[in-house]
Amino acid sequence: MSTTHILDIPGGRLSYHVRGSGPVLLLVGAPMNAAFFAPLAEELAGEYTVVTHDPRGVSGSTLDDPGQDSTPALRAEDALALIDALGAESADVVGSSGGAVTGLALVARHPTRVRTLVAHEPPLLELLPDVAERRAEVDDIIETFRREGPGAAFGKFMATAGYEPGEDDSPPPPSESPEQDLADATHFFLHELRGTTRHVPDVAALKAGPARVVVGIGAESSGLLTARTSKALADLLGAPTVEFPGEHGGFVDHPKEFADVLREVLAR
Repeated sequence: MSTTHILDIPGGRLSYHVRGSGPVLLLVGAPMNAAFFAPLAEELAGEYTVVTHDPRGVSGSTLDDPGQDSTPALRAEDALALIDALGAESADVVGSSGGAVTGLALVARHPTRVRTLVAHEPPLLELLPDVAERRAEVDDIIETFRREGPGAAFGKFMATAGYEPGEDDSPPPPSESPEQDLADATHFFLHELRGTTRHVPDVAALKAGPARVVVGIGAESSGLLTARTSKALADLLGAPTVEFPGEHGGFVDHPKEFADVLREVLAR
């Protein structure tokens, strides 16, 4: 069982869900909404107060200006607001994909508010030696969305991420509505994708603070771009890497097994 809440933030409102009791554990995605994390949250609710949310501009988290860009820094402040709303001094944070980038920004900006960050496959393209090519691919995906719409853009996005034609990532939760799907896709491609992939983590701040940073990589992600970016981050931080079940969406496909590994990481 979960309870749903609305939190006012500068320029908008966050929809978030709370399950269980115990130390606060924040599950963070981008662009994935709270529904993607619900099975994992249920697995962990016996030991933690698990908080999931729709990121700003996605699904139930609305903005006064829908054209506002979603940056890792803004999403980090949203995550901090959630920790404050729970009355917690600090929280463990698990971020996946763009949510991992959010978590890195949170630790760099507010290092005493995070105990452990598990950054699962952050798409930090700026850390790669072929970054110019990767930037061009992102720009092309965005222009494809403008010209041809979400179907063609998602196709290019999946191909550049490393998926073979016809191969798909974890299936999404049931759609809220075609109109909401289009709004969320518009937000992702036009206002989130570029800022997230071009984020440069503050390595010095991440290493200097008290928060522990663990980099997660899916056991089946070896062919994916996010495996490369995750390894690059771990090398820069001198941080451990931990293998999680599945690939980029392993927390959706294998929530029980993912939770088992996560418990071990957070207990260290």
